Amino acid sequence: MNIQQTLSILKPDVTRRNLTGKVNAKIEEAGLRILAQKRLHLSKSQAQQFYAVHAERSFFNDLCEFMCAGPSVVQVLEGENAVARYRDIMGATNPANANPGTIRHEFAESIEANSVHGSDSLENAAIEIGFFFSKIEIVG
Repeated sequence: MNIQQTLSILKPDVTRRNLTGKVNAKIEEAGLRILAQKRLHLSKSQAQQFYAVHAERSFFNDLCEFMCAGPSVVQVLEGENAVARYRDIMGATNPANANPGTIRHEFAESIEANSVHGSDSLENAAIEIGFFFSKIEIVG
């Protein structure tokens, strides 16, 4: 068994439409456990710091503005092959290309407002989890 942890962000388009519970249900139905969860409102500086890896990309400023537009829910998920499993559950970045049943297919409004973020590797999961959570906040 390869039990891993990964970061999940339910973005402002999810919280604005009160879909947190529906997204959480899809996560849990897929066999992932929510070990930590909190609602927060990112400042522009925090969004820029978190998404710094994309700073040179054309969408960086729009992404940071969107992530500051309202509250998000950040989570630590755990389960077997959690990084890959959550990415499968999320669906393609562009919801038009996302498979039926995925979070983005069902809930995303657009490629920009695509409802969720998930870590893309085990290494980035550790970094991203550390950005939002202390070890004392993660309980199994």
